[in-house]
Amino acid sequence: MNTLAELTGPTQEPASSGPAKQLLILCHGVGADGSDLLGIAPYLSKVLPDAKFMAPDAPHRFDLAPFGRQWFSLQEVTQETRLAGTQAAAPILDGFIDVQLAAHDLEDKDLALIGFSQGTMMALHVGLRRRRAPAAIVGYSGMLVGENLLASELTCRPPVLLVHGDTDDVIPPDSLPAAVAALESVGLRVRHEIRPGLGHGLDDRAIILAMDFLADAFGVPLPLLDPKPSGDN
Repeated sequence: MNTLAELTGPTQEPASSGPAKQLLILCHGVGADGSDLLGIAPYLSKVLPDAKFMAPDAPHRFDLAPFGRQWFSLQEVTQETRLAGTQAAAPILDGFIDVQLAAHDLEDKDLALIGFSQGTMMALHVGLRRRRAPAAIVGYSGMLVGENLLASELTCRPPVLLVHGDTDDVIPPDSLPAAVAALESVGLRVRHEIRPGLGHGLDDRAIILAMDFLADAFGVPLPLLDPKPSGDN
């Protein structure tokens, strides 16, 4: 019997210092680790002060460098290998979500998945196949894998936000309209934006879009948006 890897990684407790009312799980990109994407938590907590942020390290060591983690290998990059890798890692992330929701006495309606690059592939794949819909999925600089399987495998329809830079030289910018078309074809609501001059990364606008989107998804008041976290001058 195979035992699924147990994910661990950095966390940020609710800015309100109270119990978590929302759980945001951040899925980093290949070659990074959880601490990389956790950097956006201070910004998003301005909108969701009662949210706990968890940024698990991907289950495998990055096999193309002596540092970093990966959800699946990029030694051979094809549509087929991306799908196979995502499918193999999906139960690990899905199980982590179940454990953390139970540990915090929360439900899928209290959950948002946020991914970057390879983490976006994971967030979309897992989030769209949960038994109950998460409150939201946010994907940066990523792509949708296995779009031909959506019609038969989709189990829920959470709102989705996708943001991509138009100068991304890692994952092509046209991955965004392709993902939007596939998601909308099966009835999902998708907000999306191509960011001019942005490469494979995030900018202030990308973070503000997520702040607005998550406030709407969780039904919380939207404060005056400022991309700087609390305490910055």
